[in-house]
Amino acid sequence: MLRVGIGFDAHRFAPERPLVLGGVKIRDHDGLQGHSDADVLTHAVIDALLGAAGMEDIGALFPDTDSRYKDASSVQLLETVSRLLWRGGWSVVNVDAVVICEEPKVAGHRAAMQERLARALGVKSQQVMVKGTTTEGMGFPGRREGIAAQAVALIRRFGGLQES
Repeated sequence: MLRVGIGFDAHRFAPERPLVLGGVKIRDHDGLQGHSDADVLTHAVIDALLGAAGMEDIGALFPDTDSRYKDASSVQLLETVSRLLWRGGWSVVNVDAVVICEEPKVAGHRAAMQERLARALGVKSQQVMVKGTTTEGMGFPGRREGIAAQAVALIRRFGGLQES
């Protein structure tokens, strides 16, 4: 059995924080506001995977009211989700994601993001695609108020380790 999920996330800029996208720190750019490290790309991937597996969303699993997740690494949260999927009998087929912002440019960081996300998921980097796009000056990303990301995930039921 195959299942598809979609995820979306958006955060506004926060100058006092480091920018993390896909688990990669981007130098010389304002970070994002959020309870964890505010990695919009990884958050979108997490929600896509959780949706595909029919599980609750990132906010239910890692609530911003829980101090354990204050400044948490979103890649570590993704690793937790990967283990939950595996225990539930799901494996990741592929993830396709897009970062929506005017800056920073994603192209120079794409390979590192794909590798970092793939490693967290326990898959090959070819199974994770990251792209960047702009909104050509429209909306909050176009006004450089923040960054958004969208992801689609395909997972496959392998059967083995389902918990009752």
